[in-house]
Parts: sequence; C-alpha cells; structure tokens
Amino acid sequence: MNRPRPECILTDIEGTTTAIAFVKDTLFPFAAAALDGFLDAQGDDPQVAAILAEVPGPDQRATLRAWMAADAKVTPLKSLQGLIWRAGYEDGRLHGHLWPDVASCLRAWAQAGVTLAVYSSGSVPAQKLLFGHSVAGDLTPVFAGFFDTTVGTKRDPASYAAIAATLGIPPADILFLSDVAEELDAAAAAGLRGCQLVRTADGTQPCPRHVQAADFPAVARLYALPAPVAPPVATR
Repeated sequence: MNRPRPECILTDIEGTTTAIAFVKDTLFPFAAAALDGFLDAQGDDPQVAAILAEVPGPDQRATLRAWMAADAKVTPLKSLQGLIWRAGYEDGRLHGHLWPDVASCLRAWAQAGVTLAVYSSGSVPAQKLLFGHSVAGDLTPVFAGFFDTTVGTKRDPASYAAIAATLGIPPADILFLSDVAEELDAAAAAGLRGCQLVRTADGTQPCPRHVQAADFPAVARLYALPAPVAPPVATR
C-alpha cells in the first residue's frame, strides 16, 4: 500500500544506512587504538581541551575507555571519537560504509525535492565525515541538516520535536528511518511517521508496531518516492 509521500526524511545511520559491523568493528576499534596518541598530540588544542573538560573523574582516559567499552551515548565521547576519525578519513585509512542501495536513493530523493536530514548518536562532525568520505563519494550536499545527542537522546520524543522545529517542518510530514524500535516509538510519540529498516545482514528484529522495509528502494515503494536501481558499490 502506498502511503503519502513525506516532505522530509530523517535517517539514522548505524543499522539503517550503514552496517552495524562497520561502526563496531572498524570505527570503534580505530578510535580506541588511536586515543592515547591523539590525546598526547592534541590534548592542549582548545577544541580537545573543551571536550575533556566535560569528562568526569581524576583519570579522564580511564573514563573515556570505560565509555568506549560500554558504547556510552555521551556527547564528550562522541565528539572526541569524531575528531579521531577525521584524521583517518582525511588520510584515506577510513571510508564510510553505505549499503549499496542507499546513495542512489538519497540522491534521487533530494533531486525530487525531499528534504533530507540525519539523526545519529554519533557526533555531527562524525556524521559528516562518514557521508563526506563514503564509498559512494561525498553525499553531504544532499542533506539539509545533521543532528546528534546535543539535541537530546534518540529515545526521547522531545528530541524529535526539537528536530522538526529546527527544520521548520510539521512532524507529520517527516518520515524517520531507523532499525531501532524504541527510537521509532519516540519519534511516533512526537508525531513523526516511522519506518523500520530490517536489514537481515545486521540481524535486525522486526517490530510489529512499525512499518517495515528491507532497504531504501522498499522505503521508496512504500512512500511514493523515486527508487533508482543502485549499482553495486564496493565496501572497504
């Protein structure tokens, strides 16, 4: 059944546009391995110092490593990880993973006049690095906005209301794409529409509370959006 076409698509990253394994097995270990060297070299930089000022405890590195081990969704950690990943993206050691169906759909939706935005627990700089240095090229120009935990947590309806207000788009005209049912619940509570991406390679568990799609072309079919055939994209 076709549903009304949204004015805006707000997308999650991990498990939605990008394999969970890329974040867990590539980005996180990269940041953990580079942490000490980065802080030794950049700890006095004003931007880094400002982040460290938000890290509690007498041993800030121990706190950061504990947060990393717990995959804590805390802004200082996400901001610091973003700075570490920037060096890797810029020198070619990292390339942002996207599922092969994602880039062509995003470009087609933007060209068709749909406002696109990103909401992820990863920092805005980290989001821009992933999409700017993706395996499909620089996708940052297709997005009108990037949002992270500074707007609120992803399971809080107030976060989605704040995003809608910032974009200037009524919540009911925004479609949120995520693999996480609880995030979709929060978006729905704020009046957004939602669609769960159920990517079998990531082992996502379907939630009967939400509309489901296997990939971005399936989203397009559900919501009367253009759905180009995406050429194979090599992952790195």
